[in-house]
Amino acid sequence: MGTIKQNRANNIVTGGKIDATDGLNNNVPATNIANASLTNVTAYPPSAGAGVSQLASDPPSPTEGQMWYNTTTNTLKQYALGAGAWATGGSLNTARGQGVISTGIQTDALVAGGQIPPSAVTTETELYDGSTWTEVNDLNTGRTQAGSAGTQTSALGFGGFVPGPVQTAVTESWNGTSWTEVNDLNTARRVLAGAGADNTSALGFGGFTPPNTAITESWNGTSWTEVNDLNTARRGMAGSGTATAALSAGGEDTAALAVTESWNGTSWTEVSDLNNGRTAVNGTGTQTATLIFGGSPGPGVFTGATEEWNGTSWSETTDLATARTAPGSAGTTTSALASGGTIAPGYISQTEEWTKGLSVQTITAS
Repeated sequence: MGTIKQNRANNIVTGGKIDATDGLNNNVPATNIANASLTNVTAYPPSAGAGVSQLASDPPSPTEGQMWYNTTTNTLKQYALGAGAWATGGSLNTARGQGVISTGIQTDALVAGGQIPPSAVTTETELYDGSTWTEVNDLNTGRTQAGSAGTQTSALGFGGFVPGPVQTAVTESWNGTSWTEVNDLNTARRVLAGAGADNTSALGFGGFTPPNTAITESWNGTSWTEVNDLNTARRGMAGSGTATAALSAGGEDTAALAVTESWNGTSWTEVSDLNNGRTAVNGTGTQTATLIFGGSPGPGVFTGATEEWNGTSWSETTDLATARTAPGSAGTTTSALASGGTIAPGYISQTEEWTKGLSVQTITAS
């Protein structure tokens, strides 16, 4: 069993658990301690529990990351993020789908363009304050299936599909009040994805020219520059992150894809696939923390599937209440927004709000 210093053998009880009431002042090899020893300990001595509060009941207002030992239930606990869920938010004034310009956060979001019933392309722009959408100044060029980046007060919309029908390279910059046409993409295309912090720094990638393309372009606030291509040419994927640290997930070539690629500011690298391949999907977040939702896994099929990326892999989580393709997106993995989209048949104005709250969790050995 190994050597236990200072005659502390009486501290090892049935099943390899530690009776810590006397205190342990020296080291016990990890191999001598059973996993079950995380529970049923009546108290942690200073040598074992430094920095862990010992409380008779859980604190009424813990903070994220806080850990404590409940001496009543004899359990080690923490306050950390729990499961997320979708809830109904305020509806758009104009139902729309087929890919909109969208960006921002859950309480300050922007949606512009898209397709409206029965089959017209709109220029209408709306802002969300966390409960209500308000119509503001229109786009200069109505379009659908465009790429987007930025915030509610500093956004960029680029590419897309305009009546004709034709792919466009038109780029517009939003300053919080109005849209201004700026320099075009080098390659006109639709159903592309975007990422970026604001209207001075963005990335546009993939899309349909035709055919499907892997072309990636970087925006510096003045003009677009072609940079290294995606590894897999595709359209209809979700984009998130910034111009120097982005993520591309899903999309389609000849069929719906689960492919995920990560951008480091210079090149794309394939990483772990989605659990559910799909096209016409949207998402929001950062390169290492992204939430994607909606889309289509096949012709005529609509999904509300939601997945979360932790920088290494995707995890399935709670679905949207209403399955849809190409919804608007905004926010983070803890507080996001899905607005509008396409259903069968037609377009919707419904907005759903994603919240991933903090909760008390019991730490176990498993």
